[in-house]
Amino acid sequence: MNHDSYSDTYIREILHGVKTIAMVGASPINVRPSYFAFKYLAQRGYDMIPVNPGHVGKSLLGKPFVGTVLDIDRPVDMIDIFRSSSHIMPVVDDALKMNPLPRVIWMQLGARDDAAAAKAEAAGLEVVMNRCPKIEYGRLSSEISWMGVNSRTLSSKRAPIPTQGMRLSLNRTSVGGGDTAASDRAAKNKAELT
Repeated sequence: MNHDSYSDTYIREILHGVKTIAMVGASPINVRPSYFAFKYLAQRGYDMIPVNPGHVGKSLLGKPFVGTVLDIDRPVDMIDIFRSSSHIMPVVDDALKMNPLPRVIWMQLGARDDAAAAKAEAAGLEVVMNRCPKIEYGRLSSEISWMGVNSRTLSSKRAPIPTQGMRLSLNRTSVGGGDTAASDRAAKNKAELT
């Protein structure tokens, strides 16, 4: 798989398909990016598990910390790695010891390990690198456009403001991965300009 670019369909299917997410490197400090991502995903209805050996005995938004992914007592769909690239391989090695295996390994913005990705893919897992599920969810649902950010989604209808635990539709047509004639034309025109 080309990990320099992901189709919106690939990201959308992952975010639709996962229910339980273990966030490795989650922090209870409310100014850390991992705290914001954890809280955001939990508010969108995902079952979040904070993983950080330095915070075992504490909880994050009512969810108790575990030391490693191997300490999780239930099946996990996705491992979201909020660690630097040099710490990814040990997390992937632990994830591959889980039973059942997670479906997805997701590496946050700035994190990339091609060898770890190849190892996970060889075991049948899907991999995303250098992306944030919070940002991708907001972009694909058009929620991010509420802040004035161009989400590249084509719609005359604004996405609804979510309530606690509400998942927004990720099926809004997007320039990068839409499946309508309008979005296909927009993507083609963009490609011709570059």
